[in-house]
Amino acid sequence: MAPHPIFNSMRPKKIKDSLMKISIKLAGLIACVVAASPTTPLLAQPIPTSPKVVFTSNLKLGENELRELQQAVPSLKLVFPTKAALAQEIVDADAVIGGLTREQFISAKKLRWMQITSAGVENFLAIPEIKNSSVTMTNMKIVQGVEIADHAFALLLGLTRRIDVAVRDRETETWRTLADYGPPLELQGKTAVIFGVGGIGTQIAVRAKAFGLTVIGVDPRDLPYAPYLDRAVWPDRLDTVLPEADVIFVSAPHTAETDHIFKAAQFAKMKKGVLFIAVSRGKIYDNQALVEALQSGRVAGAGLDVTEEEPLPKGHPLWKTGRVIITPHIAGRSDGEGPRYFEIYKDNLIRFARGEPLRHTVDKAKGY
Repeated sequence: MAPHPIFNSMRPKKIKDSLMKISIKLAGLIACVVAASPTTPLLAQPIPTSPKVVFTSNLKLGENELRELQQAVPSLKLVFPTKAALAQEIVDADAVIGGLTREQFISAKKLRWMQITSAGVENFLAIPEIKNSSVTMTNMKIVQGVEIADHAFALLLGLTRRIDVAVRDRETETWRTLADYGPPLELQGKTAVIFGVGGIGTQIAVRAKAFGLTVIGVDPRDLPYAPYLDRAVWPDRLDTVLPEADVIFVSAPHTAETDHIFKAAQFAKMKKGVLFIAVSRGKIYDNQALVEALQSGRVAGAGLDVTEEEPLPKGHPLWKTGRVIITPHIAGRSDGEGPRYFEIYKDNLIRFARGEPLRHTVDKAKGY
């Protein structure tokens, strides 16, 4: 077989040099391929695991809802552990739906996200390891506004229409005359001060305006114009609007700034006969100061779904002082809450799977 023409024109030394250069280039290429290749056989490589989301609370999801969540986020591993298995499951969890104790949080070394199942988060932020961590926290602010606002007005109307009196009379089968019953009040033309115009307070304001009330909001944010607010002030001007109020709603989160912001001095600034409704957190108002305001007649009645100490102890003056309607912190529950909660769980799971910003993120420094 005749040699290739190119070799006819090359001397033996040149041929040797050319072959050497080709060998060096080939060696270099092989080294690059080896360096970029796995150091172990392909089948021995670890398979990337799906991010793990542990449901730490009993959300009472039905089979259809569970199936919908799984189908919405196939890239996530959703775990619904028993109480006995919870501690083991959260150790390598990337996210949790529900709360964690301090010990559980410390053990969850991979945790990146906590979805709290309530609007209030102060109990979790009281744990330094949680508050100072980089773990993203989301909650149910806004979601709970509808039912809590309804409850606030149930408490208010129970007082203005003197339903509390009628309920007591039913136990003794007493039919009062109007003079003995006392005159019911109408809301049209009166003034409401709403302390905290967030997800709950906004819904209260909408209802208050529909009842014909003048509505004054108190909030640390610069609130935009809204048809349900006549005006708004910052919390440092709370005392200036208290004398205008016929009814005061407490719908703010409990933070260092709002702790006991309603003290004896604030009750003293209220007009005689004011009604006081608290539906967010009981530590925002001084319970003993409220008792004294009820005893003096400064506060004509109170509707309380929240108190400083819960359950409210037997023998506490609030059980017996003045016209007070007390419900056991149930304002955030309703037959319509399930779909709203589920929508947040689903949407935030999808966002977490895609690496997108989560809804209802908590500012852990502010406390809400």
